[in-house]
Amino acid sequence: MSDTRLLNESERQVSSETEGAALDLAARLPNLIVAAKEIASSVMLGVHGRRVAGIGETFWQFRPFVPGESTAGIDWRRSARDDRIYIREREWEGAHTIWIWIDRSPSMAFVSKLALQSKLDRALVLGLAAADLLVHGGERVGLMGLTRPMASRGIIHKFAEALVAEERSAGFSPAELPVSATLPPRTQAILISDFLSEPADIAEKINVLSARGARGHLVMIADPVEETFPFAGHTEFLDVDSSERLRVGQAESFRNIYVSRLAAHRDAIATAARRRGWSVLPHRTDRTGSEALLTLRMRLEADLGQFRVAG
Repeated sequence: MSDTRLLNESERQVSSETEGAALDLAARLPNLIVAAKEIASSVMLGVHGRRVAGIGETFWQFRPFVPGESTAGIDWRRSARDDRIYIREREWEGAHTIWIWIDRSPSMAFVSKLALQSKLDRALVLGLAAADLLVHGGERVGLMGLTRPMASRGIIHKFAEALVAEERSAGFSPAELPVSATLPPRTQAILISDFLSEPADIAEKINVLSARGARGHLVMIADPVEETFPFAGHTEFLDVDSSERLRVGQAESFRNIYVSRLAAHRDAIATAARRRGWSVLPHRTDRTGSEALLTLRMRLEADLGQFRVAG
């Protein structure tokens, strides 16, 4: 949806400076790490029960016996009270695996004068803070395509190092969407982006990632200018991903059309996400990062609680 990426000429200098800074992520990371730790501590994820069937001492539930499995777990006393055979399951404390992907494509570098920070920096802060929260909650977290899942208390620094190493590697070109790889069952994904790609492409990625039952959350980052379209009079718009530009005489006359198309774009993405049981969390960069992180935390806890499945 390239027309949603068109920026006012007055924002060109700010956007250009941000894109230049994005080329040296290492220079900005110290401040981003501090910000991530601050909002993570303000929305600290408490240790919660991660009950799944497995080896343990505490009874969890009875379930019907499935022909072909071991008879060692049959509870004969419970089975005698019914016309079915039941297995007695126990529980264990086991970590889940959550994969995080952060969009670092050119459109993410944009920042208007109404925003607190660029979309890219907000995405990085939210991604690092979410990883820190999850590790403190006992989960394993990995950067999709970059790291293995880990439960290190220094995960923010490990992720930062991985991101810098990738950006400094030869031929690095940030993609607008994650790689097409099916995630294992009982895992989750957090994708943080402005999601300005075609809805069909986004839907395809969601379908591939969740083909084996993985769940996920889309955190949709937007600059306030991209939502409110506060332009009027003679205006030149620039596409941050190319050299294309558009000159219009009365920019305000396009506002309703733009807002309508943006809403349709987001509705299509939300529909694709719902089909797979994924959530969509819109977040503007003129709001605090802790707001988005708190909502994401609640959604993650609700989803993780649903992964009580037999091992």
